[in-house]
Amino acid sequence: MNEDTSRESAFETEYDATLEREGRMRPALDRAVRGHVPEGGETQQVKIARIKGELASVPAEPGVYLWKDAAGEVIYVGKAKQLRARMRQYVNFQDDRAKIPLLVEAIHSFDYIVVDNEHEALVLEKNLINQYSPFFNADFKDNKSYPFIALTKGDVFPAVKYTREKRRADTKYFGPFTDARAAREMIDIARRVVPLCAATCADWRQLTRALEKDPLAFLKRDARPCFDCHVGLGPGACCGQITPEDYAVNVRRIERFLAGSHREFVDELAAEMRAAAEELDFERAGRLKSRIDTINSLADKQHAVSSRDLNADVIGFFREETVAGVHVLVIREGRIVNSNEFVLNRGTDVPDQDLLRNFLFRYYDVTTSVPREVICAVLPEDAGAMGEWLTAKLDSAHGAKVRFTAPQKGEKADLLAMAETNARHALMRYKVRTNYDDKRINNALLQLESALALDAPPMRIECFDISTIHGSYTVASMVVFTGGKPDKNQYRRFKIKTPLSEANDFLSMQEVMRRRYAPERMADERFGSKPDLIILDGGKPQLTAALAMFEEMGIDDIAICGLAKRDEELFVPWQDTGPVVLPSGSASLYLVKQVRDEAHRFAITFHRELRGKGMTASILDEVAGLGPVRKKALLAHFKSFKNLKEATLDEIKAARVVPEEVAEELVAVLAQYNERKHEREEKLAEEIS
Repeated sequence: MNEDTSRESAFETEYDATLEREGRMRPALDRAVRGHVPEGGETQQVKIARIKGELASVPAEPGVYLWKDAAGEVIYVGKAKQLRARMRQYVNFQDDRAKIPLLVEAIHSFDYIVVDNEHEALVLEKNLINQYSPFFNADFKDNKSYPFIALTKGDVFPAVKYTREKRRADTKYFGPFTDARAAREMIDIARRVVPLCAATCADWRQLTRALEKDPLAFLKRDARPCFDCHVGLGPGACCGQITPEDYAVNVRRIERFLAGSHREFVDELAAEMRAAAEELDFERAGRLKSRIDTINSLADKQHAVSSRDLNADVIGFFREETVAGVHVLVIREGRIVNSNEFVLNRGTDVPDQDLLRNFLFRYYDVTTSVPREVICAVLPEDAGAMGEWLTAKLDSAHGAKVRFTAPQKGEKADLLAMAETNARHALMRYKVRTNYDDKRINNALLQLESALALDAPPMRIECFDISTIHGSYTVASMVVFTGGKPDKNQYRRFKIKTPLSEANDFLSMQEVMRRRYAPERMADERFGSKPDLIILDGGKPQLTAALAMFEEMGIDDIAICGLAKRDEELFVPWQDTGPVVLPSGSASLYLVKQVRDEAHRFAITFHRELRGKGMTASILDEVAGLGPVRKKALLAHFKSFKNLKEATLDEIKAARVVPEEVAEELVAVLAQYNERKHEREEKLAEEIS
């Protein structure tokens, strides 16, 4: 192996490792497929035909299916209302997710489990994914352990504690919290409201060890009260001041408090306070009054967002490329009692709806605070089954059910907008904190260099787009990205001078290439340096037209490609085996699409500007007696054509710019223009390329 080959191999290894750290799925998927293809086995066509035949015996009932590779490993788990129909979608390529062709290439066999209903299928799917961790199932864990508030329900005197572990079956957890300080503050407030032992108390730990040896040890306790008991945070279990029965009442109350049910709890404390006052036990009544004041002060800090007793979680979701921010507003009794934010950095090749669904699975699998309603922008495909699953977790004594809603207007829609705004800010903070954008851009440029076989990363990219309507008002845009970022000072726009009787992107593109890359323009500092890569918004025809012009001009030292709009394929002149397809979800694909979309936006803006000016002139030309001087005077008086077309006859007469009969005809022409405007704009919007 020579030095160049060794260096290239080392670079590819490092590059692949970088992509995996950044959550890029496709390179890993390619390696998985290569590893799962059976050696010396049946061809892909024979395998698919065999699997199709085997699927004929699969029942059309609810259940869970497991795709396996040649080694018998489970590589994907899914659920279905009708197993046979859903599994056939894979081998018939009716599922348009980007990972499906790779999955189908890797599968060799399957298993399935029939259940009674979709709810059971949902729960079983979740459990099997946790059991097998299949390669092709998206994993949305962000490798962080979130804080919880825990109650050690397995102890005689349960204690409250702050923890990041959630694994004991005899412990009840509240959370997760994404702010550790908020979790600790909530524990302090809860203990001021309902005295309870803390797991960090040495006296409580000593009592717990004694109870393991002797269940009646609490009857023999005559020790001095601990510090928490002295300051009113503990009930005195360590010194025999409270029985397990009375302590259990405190545990139930603190559970309700941590779950957000404050109003009913305050009513109970108020009743006890009045009873204590009637019994002349003013010291106890004072303590109860202090606890009520603590709860009320907490309610004052919590933002009231609903006039109703809304009990809901509002899920705000905001995504950019392969990373997404999620903000959960926890609303109980019409107040925001908690809010959590998460960043999902493993969303490659996954539609937004699937990404959100999997987050909901993860979130409600660990939290014990289940609302009556989950509000989100888009309902999960299996919202009914997920609602049944959460209803079982809620286990309401009143038979309440959990439902998913996607409000379009009103109070709940406003709450959803608030959550989405916070999700966007959470994502922005994450990107700043992790220097995400710079890493992504560096990866994108390296990937483009490799995919397009360039000599170096394309530090200067120029992209061109044509915009026209049947050959009228034809314009072109040139946008420049320097170092992977828009360089708006270098943007240029062109009016196409070639006479066109109809839309002709090829002649227009040739004119732009000739004008932009003419020797005098290449030497002009205002146009910047020579680009490392040219991207044309269009496929092979646009590329062919540009190459013909380059050949005529003698240019052969600039890399150029055409980006097809439909399948995001890059056509390059130096590759005869077909277009270059960048990995779905990769940084390079997102950069290319960003460049293309910016060129399209810039061209459309210029096109509409010219068209608007042309329409203004043509409308006023229809008015008899309105020459250039009067047009200029009218527009100067009314400041803009928009103000002129909204003016009344009296306002035009009052301007004293045109005679009365001209003013009347002008108003009539403008009225006809306003009537046709809406229909014309709709038609033009459809025709704009």
